[in-house]
Amino acid sequence: MSEINLKSKEYIQSSNADLSSSAQKNSDTVIEFKNVSKTYQQCIRAVDSASFKISVGEFISLVGPSGAGKSTLIRLLTAAEKPTSGQIYVASRDITQLKKQELPFYHRKVGVIFQDFKLLPRKTVYENIAFALEVADIANKEITERVPKIIEIVGLTSRINAMTEELSGGEKQRVSIARALVHNPKLLIADEPTGNLDPVSTWEIIELLFKINKQGTIVILATHDKEVVDTLERRVISMRDGKIISDQEKGKYVL
Repeated sequence: MSEINLKSKEYIQSSNADLSSSAQKNSDTVIEFKNVSKTYQQCIRAVDSASFKISVGEFISLVGPSGAGKSTLIRLLTAAEKPTSGQIYVASRDITQLKKQELPFYHRKVGVIFQDFKLLPRKTVYENIAFALEVADIANKEITERVPKIIEIVGLTSRINAMTEELSGGEKQRVSIARALVHNPKLLIADEPTGNLDPVSTWEIIELLFKINKQGTIVILATHDKEVVDTLERRVISMRDGKIISDQEKGKYVL
């Protein structure tokens, strides 16, 4: 095992110990799924009667085999789709009732990180991140102030002018994370963020997500990586056939 892997794991484990000893658990509910189901054509139920709550500052691993319903659950939480039945409350508001013109404002409060990065080609690190602010009509002065700070958080200051094509997989994912953070979201959803990364880059990204979570941002990590989930020792929600089959406060990857 590489020295970087060990350092990242040690950081996560020591952070868990600090969290446990200081009893920083907050019971304030931010997200609540109430008997949520999503059915597609031919009676395919991708999510089946899902109910759970997520509190301030939680770090949650969402696990399950392919086709379990994880991606659909994420699309429902990001309001990319509406459930067939049930309610989804975020900050006490039912997002299933959001109007079309309200969605852009909601999306700015939910950061999403993808496995395939979804970066703009032939653009620099700075331009990729700035674009997320430009489309929200943020003033140029604020963009030039905010973007370098976000780039520093993800550790890419020395690569600020590098083109997308010049970046490694781990660096591309850091840009993706930075872009997801530009609107200071209260919720960060990472959908298989390490699926295309080598082991060293995987642990660097997980450590970065952990640091973001320690600042108070809720992190939901959808992953198939058993080693990551078991090392995190945080809450684990497991899905199979659209159903939540277990919800453990300090869980392991068990399917």
